[in-house]
Amino acid sequence: MSGGGHGGRRRAKKHEEEEHENHERWMVSYADMMTLLFVLFVVLFAMSQVDQAKFAALAKGLAQTLGTPVSVQTSATPEGAVLDGLPGVIDIASAMPPDTTVQQAEVDAAAAEAAMQRAERIAAEAAAAYDELAAARARIEAALAAAGHAGAARYEIDERGLVVHIVADAVLFDAERAVLRPEGAAILDAIAPTLTGLPNQMAVEGHANHLAVTPGGMWPSNWELSAYRATTVVRHLGGRGVPQPRMSANGYSSTRPLVPESDPTAISVNRRVDIVVLSTASAEANALLPGLAAADQGVTE
Repeated sequence: MSGGGHGGRRRAKKHEEEEHENHERWMVSYADMMTLLFVLFVVLFAMSQVDQAKFAALAKGLAQTLGTPVSVQTSATPEGAVLDGLPGVIDIASAMPPDTTVQQAEVDAAAAEAAMQRAERIAAEAAAAYDELAAARARIEAALAAAGHAGAARYEIDERGLVVHIVADAVLFDAERAVLRPEGAAILDAIAPTLTGLPNQMAVEGHANHLAVTPGGMWPSNWELSAYRATTVVRHLGGRGVPQPRMSANGYSSTRPLVPESDPTAISVNRRVDIVVLSTASAEANALLPGLAAADQGVTE
């Protein structure tokens, strides 16, 4: 019964082991949770360190986008909140960086105001200086008129001050001479008291016409002649009481004529001695003196 025995053999059942259950799966969820908590705390800590400048920039952007002012109330936030430590209400306009356009406009306006005030101050200084020089001119004119020498001098107010032009030809000096004529001495004697009473510095300038000196004469050129005439006037005024420390003497030969050589009066008018009563005002104010003189002359004419 081999067949039966063979057929009756039963195949042994394969042993099926029970699947092993992972009892440590909770560790993965726990680790994920702890990671998330850590990230949360890091974010909260970062948010607690508020950069007010960046926050103001953010608020400015929101205000521009929404078209309305933005303010933040912080007094109701709990302790440790993000905006802790900031003032009760943050004024975004004041917290934002300054508007450079508005700031520059304010600077420009302030600069313009300062410039206008400075110009007014200089104009007032020039007007006061001009009045003083004009008063000195009037006193000199009156003194010459009283001494019988009316018209002996010409006057000009320029950026230096009051210029008194005294013609030298046949008045102060003879031709190519540096010794005062009696008429010249009388003119200087008449104006000396007025010059003595002025606080101004004075520059005495000798001028010659365009004609050359006589070859082989006592003067090498018009430079020496004009300079010596200026020093002669300084010595004479000093002897009449004008403080010598307030005077200086210079010779300019024919380099500064009053009229051009083509003028019929050039020979006599350009040979002269100028007494310049120097202005005590600032350079800016002195620069305005010629304009004031021109305006005054236009009014008197």
